[in-house]
Amino acid sequence: MVDWVLDRSVTRVVDAGCGSGRFTFEVARRSGAEIIAVDSDPLATLLTRGGLAALGGIPQVRVLNADYLRLSLPGHDGCTAFIGNPPYVRHHELASEVKAWGRDASGRVGTPFSGLAGLHAHFFLATALHGQQGDVGCFVTSSEWLDVNYGEMVRSLLLDGLGGHSVHILQATETPFDGAVTTAVVTCFEVGKRPGSMQMREVGEVASLAPLQGGQTVARDRLEQARRWIPLLRSASAMPDGYVELGEICRVHRGQVTGSNATWVVPADADTPVPERYLLPSVTRARELIDADNRLESTAELRRVIDLPADLDELDAEERPGVEAFLDSARAAGVPDGYVARNRRAWWSVGLREPAPLLATYMARRPPAFVRNVAGARHINIAHGIYPREPLPGRALDRLAEALRTAVRPEMGRTYAGGLVKFEPREMERIPVPSVERLLED
Repeated sequence: MVDWVLDRSVTRVVDAGCGSGRFTFEVARRSGAEIIAVDSDPLATLLTRGGLAALGGIPQVRVLNADYLRLSLPGHDGCTAFIGNPPYVRHHELASEVKAWGRDASGRVGTPFSGLAGLHAHFFLATALHGQQGDVGCFVTSSEWLDVNYGEMVRSLLLDGLGGHSVHILQATETPFDGAVTTAVVTCFEVGKRPGSMQMREVGEVASLAPLQGGQTVARDRLEQARRWIPLLRSASAMPDGYVELGEICRVHRGQVTGSNATWVVPADADTPVPERYLLPSVTRARELIDADNRLESTAELRRVIDLPADLDELDAEERPGVEAFLDSARAAGVPDGYVARNRRAWWSVGLREPAPLLATYMARRPPAFVRNVAGARHINIAHGIYPREPLPGRALDRLAEALRTAVRPEMGRTYAGGLVKFEPREMERIPVPSVERLLED
């Protein structure tokens, strides 16, 4: 990364989120450029100052204990390079004022903003504000922004404002950061440019990242149209004759979120005052599908989800006291105050879908398990339900499940750190399967 920025004849380097100062030290050893090292953590800036002292003191370096997002950089006549490993802080750990800054800043640069964006995405946004035409940058971050919805902010910036030059993706089976299970991508950009294309490449190990050059040239129009960028590196396979996407014959729905499994999910033999008719046998663990050996034949061992009607007037007079006692205990536990409960029609009604003929796991370090739901179990949000748009006989459903198990490939989903693969419903609907006519053949 330092090679890449120093090849651009920079006269100033900003180490964004300097941490212990490794980028600062490397630049200082090899260049006489002015360096500004910035970190909001006082301990980090102490470590950086200590490292500089150990190097004998380098006068062109300034270390600032400051918030990079709100940094006020002094004017500079030459080329500034922004370099670093922006901190990986998930959105739910960010203070409300950070998200408010993000909304305001995104409006100023004209890019979409998502409250689900982590702090590393905010660093790209801040750099678009700090930089001037002709400046450059090179960040290493988690690669998830390439494929997730919140990453539209970063992808948009690289097309307009930050001037994406290239992205160098480390395969998700690698874990490049000691003590952190996360993916990695090195992103190189040229501030103020509106690129007609970007270079993209994927490498299998950290040592193969250098030099930061080469890869596929991906045209701007493809980058603009794609909701995910990693699949752009992989050639789409032609659809075989007689095959269609799963979504043409089935809808895929994620299972319902309960909002409080400790309240709504109970053992099969639980002693509860809730009537039996509202205790629905359900798949509540992915392992239950993985262990089913392709067919879920019985619900006897499955836990029950308490799924009360939204209208409690449906209860018989003798059922009402027990249900009220159960709801009183849920109220005492604060269940109605949870986000999911507050956004339901009735906080006490989970609202499970009807049993899906096929169930699938969607997040694991292995391909999804596609299981025929012969037992008619419900499912919560650890699984997807696959619902034919038109009824299919059992034999056709068996063939469909087998076709899915054969056709699915990890790259059809989203790969996270350590090889964890996730399939969103729409991604699962893109899996090629035999047409209905083929499924119904004798």
